[in-house]
Amino acid sequence: MKIFQPIYDRVLKWSRHPHAERYLFGMSMAEATFFPVPPDVMLAPMVLGNRSKAWRLAFLTTLASVLGGLIGYLIGWLAFEAVYPLIERVGYGDTFQTAVDAFDQYGLWLVVIIGFTPIPYKLVTIAAGMLLMSVPAFILASFIGRGARFFLVALLIYLGGEKMEDRLRQWVDRIGWSVILLAVIIALVLWLR
Repeated sequence: MKIFQPIYDRVLKWSRHPHAERYLFGMSMAEATFFPVPPDVMLAPMVLGNRSKAWRLAFLTTLASVLGGLIGYLIGWLAFEAVYPLIERVGYGDTFQTAVDAFDQYGLWLVVIIGFTPIPYKLVTIAAGMLLMSVPAFILASFIGRGARFFLVALLIYLGGEKMEDRLRQWVDRIGWSVILLAVIIALVLWLR
């Protein structure tokens, strides 16, 4: 079932628009909170179309993604206030504190790793807010993880050209469904614990 390819094609259309950089910025922010398509699919054709802007576009994508991540963090923080009394009422207060401690200990690396991988970044942004991760650490880890990813995409398209962009289009549905499946598995594992 091809759900992601039509969205991908729409994003490709946006990448050729005169205001493409604004769209890239908006899409990168939205992806960190709710939008299902990663900004890589817009970044790649934009780099292909103008390789001299590769590093500028990668930085723009990173900056917007981190700003969107802060919005996700805020959502998690606000949701925390509403959800925590329920967590305590059902007897998971100690378990939640253990998760907070683990996030405090490994949170920076968790954000870096998830920021780089195809796992939806929005999951970690909202979780970081709910678990009250240090905001400066969250921002630093987000810049490292997201920056590494987007600069790598820009580098691959810069060096690989149209062949690399064609491969991305061929695999977008498989990648999209794999990410959803992975998110569901992670959610189930966390829920069952």
